[in-house]
Amino acid sequence: MKISVIIPTYNRASFLESCIKSVLEQTCCVDEIIVVDDGSNDNTFETVKQFDVKYIYQTNQGVSKARNTGILNAKNGWIAFLDSDDIWHKNKIAHHIEFHTNNPLSLASFTDERWIRNEKIINLKTHQTKEMPTFLNSLKRCKIGASTFFCHKQLFEFVGYFDESLIACEDYDLWLRILRKYPIHYIDEKLASKYAGHPNQLSFETKTIDKYRIYALKKHLESEYKVEVLQELIYKTELLLKGAIKHGNTEILEEFEKELNYFIALK
Repeated sequence: MKISVIIPTYNRASFLESCIKSVLEQTCCVDEIIVVDDGSNDNTFETVKQFDVKYIYQTNQGVSKARNTGILNAKNGWIAFLDSDDIWHKNKIAHHIEFHTNNPLSLASFTDERWIRNEKIINLKTHQTKEMPTFLNSLKRCKIGASTFFCHKQLFEFVGYFDESLIACEDYDLWLRILRKYPIHYIDEKLASKYAGHPNQLSFETKTIDKYRIYALKKHLESEYKVEVLQELIYKTELLLKGAIKHGNTEILEEFEKELNYFIALK
């Protein structure tokens, strides 16, 4: 099993060394590490050049483009993703290899993860608990951490790549597209650590993030899950509009009041 690891990064040089080292220190070695620099202007290149990795620089185009660039340049059949502000535990890749060796028809798997803020482990809420994902139980929220995901490269030929038009929730979008057709197996071990709370995290920086979940959900209106998708679209749109009214966001109000009426009419 030949494995390429894709690490997208943007101005995270202070995290990147630990990130790359966590891949190099795996109990089962990977065959290729690709760092895709999405237009950094810090000392990312100086950090990367001390390691034997493939470095690709592109102008700033977002994490979806960076991951897609990595996929298209990967020379191996299996792909693992790791965000540059996260780290893997030493036996993460070993768990994936064991699972896919024993389940050769399975195209994708992911693991649990540990969240850390200010050097302390965060106790996650009940709704954040990981479980075997399905399309339906993944409608409400993103159940898979990008840094825990592992798959065969062929999967992207079947369902498409990361949607480069989404500046957030691009992972939620891809997982839904995969889960409509293929299972993603859950490995019930905390095998990655995610560091929360620093300033340039997309989930913290992106305002009105629910609108990107709505864009993702709209892709499935013609699916066999239309009823459930519409229900979630109406819920998320009403929530987004409530926030827009509170904060006086006229742009959101103009776009999504029309969307809400459209979704209601489809019921």
